[in-house]
Amino acid sequence: MTRMAKPLRIGVVFGGRSSEHEVSLASAASVIAALESRGHTIVPIGIARDGRWVVGGHPMRALTAEARRALPAGDADASVKKALADRAESVEESPSSALVRTEPAGSVPAELRQGLDVAVIMLHGPYGEDGTIQGLFELADVPYVGAGVLASAVGMDKATMKAVFTAHGLPSVPYEIVFRHEWRKRPEAVRARIVERLGFPCFVKPSNLGSSVGISKVRDAAALAAALDDAARYDRKLVVERGVTAREIEVSVLGNDDPIASVPCEIVYESEWYDYQTKYAEGQARVIIPAPIGAGLTAEVRRLALAAFRAIDCAGMARVDFFLDGDRFLVNEINTIPGFTSTSGYARMWEGTGVSYPDLVERLVALAIERHRDRAGG
Repeated sequence: MTRMAKPLRIGVVFGGRSSEHEVSLASAASVIAALESRGHTIVPIGIARDGRWVVGGHPMRALTAEARRALPAGDADASVKKALADRAESVEESPSSALVRTEPAGSVPAELRQGLDVAVIMLHGPYGEDGTIQGLFELADVPYVGAGVLASAVGMDKATMKAVFTAHGLPSVPYEIVFRHEWRKRPEAVRARIVERLGFPCFVKPSNLGSSVGISKVRDAAALAAALDDAARYDRKLVVERGVTAREIEVSVLGNDDPIASVPCEIVYESEWYDYQTKYAEGQARVIIPAPIGAGLTAEVRRLALAAFRAIDCAGMARVDFFLDGDRFLVNEINTIPGFTSTSGYARMWEGTGVSYPDLVERLVALAIERHRDRAGG
């Protein structure tokens, strides 16, 4: 892949109101460094946890300091979140000429309204990966990296995503949808349905969240109520999946109308399941690239990854996660804004396929501009 013909003025949006705030900071810091190494002018645009926009000066530094201060006592993942914030701050940030300032939640900074060639959205989870901010960029008529409003919303909502995959004939783990009001009004009926249709172990998840936040592995009926109560703290809609003993395989996808799939990777870890600590703490999980699954299964999982990408009408990028149960793949989920540090699985799979991290980021910027022109009628 070749470099872009001319330097661009690129906004990188990071932070956000979700529980994946620190992951966003680490992803954005790596993207900023890569784009600056290619000569692009970067406009860093932060979003604080309360929705305020943080622009000018050093937004990354301001948000990482705020993130460390805001970590609650007793948070089991506090050390991992602090390490992610430290990693973000360690990347050199070129200050813009303006002093750092904040604008109220709901307002649109001038940087978004004028002067940007393209925006890179590095917001994970709700309000960033779910179509919310994508709609803002559509209204502002600014090209942006990644999936559009519809694909973002479908990819974020696990219940809708699974329904779309099922409609497209993609295999998945058996699951049930439970609404919070249903669980609180008719707990015995919900419990009986899960026991009858799924059994144990099972996994309980908020429908609209990522990074394993709010997810519990339930080993028996006695633990089910606590898991549903915990997930219901985060969302009104819950997904309960049958537990499977399987290998975890992932594939990165890149492109718009003619997407391509990377070599797959396998995620290997010693913990009982792939929780927040295992995902983001150093040394907890190993990423094996390429996945040692043989040529036939490699071709099949790449085919399924492209099918999942097209099923939700995705664009730009996505990471598709699978369970390999014997010799059969089950689609777990699609992530339209995957973790994006240079050591994250998405980038490492492309590196294993022959695409460097700076080339990957520039290619995503080019795809954003291409898609914007295509939506405008070519």
